[in-house]
Amino acid sequence: MSSWILLRGLMREQRHWGRFPGELAEALPDVDIITPDLPGNGQRHAMRSPTTVAQMVEFCRADLRARGVPAPYALLALSLGGMVAVEWASRYPQEITRCVLINTSMRPYSRFHQRLRWQNYPSILQQLANGGIENQERLILRLTSRTGDAGQRAGLLARWLDYQREFPVTRANALRQLWSAARFRAPARKPAVPLLVLSSAGDQLVDPRCSARLAQAWQAPHAVHPDAGHDLPLDDGPWVAREVAKWLASTKAR
Repeated sequence: MSSWILLRGLMREQRHWGRFPGELAEALPDVDIITPDLPGNGQRHAMRSPTTVAQMVEFCRADLRARGVPAPYALLALSLGGMVAVEWASRYPQEITRCVLINTSMRPYSRFHQRLRWQNYPSILQQLANGGIENQERLILRLTSRTGDAGQRAGLLARWLDYQREFPVTRANALRQLWSAARFRAPARKPAVPLLVLSSAGDQLVDPRCSARLAQAWQAPHAVHPDAGHDLPLDDGPWVAREVAKWLASTKAR
């Protein structure tokens, strides 16, 4: 049984995947799905977040070894998680069979104001300087998701607030994660593993052109969801699972 490792983004933990691991398991019934938390998030919230993506890679490798999960792995990664996946596949290609990159961005293929849309700077800076947990999670929900009616979004926000109260992400760790993402630069060469790029036309946090340029530069297949937000697995997990299954079928047929 192959292992799929799901990697989350800034200040998010494994519970933020919601129903998606189950949706992916339905599409890929013969795989083991693992959802680790990066340092500073979720069950690892008391740890100090690394300030480089490379350090995040080494943490993930050590964590999986400690769990007794042997390589090779397939990686499905969102946002900052996509940077971790690219670094991992570049440093240790023998450990990675394939990568699915969702709404990620990285230098030199994207400019800073595209990697984090400039329109969001005032609200993000205000939150970092003087925001409480509830305002923080409201902001993240507004910037990352376009799914659900008012009642569904209220329920989602309540769950996210519970996660933060149980496993709070400190402001210092949030800043370290932002710093690691801002500093990251893609390797000079495309990772030597099969890549699929997925993105959302309705992404309000990261400019969708970031994914398009990355896919073009690395000659990777690219599928675009017509209206989902940045958190594509949350907004339309079944679509993501279908695209992954379709891609796997196409690569096996070659």
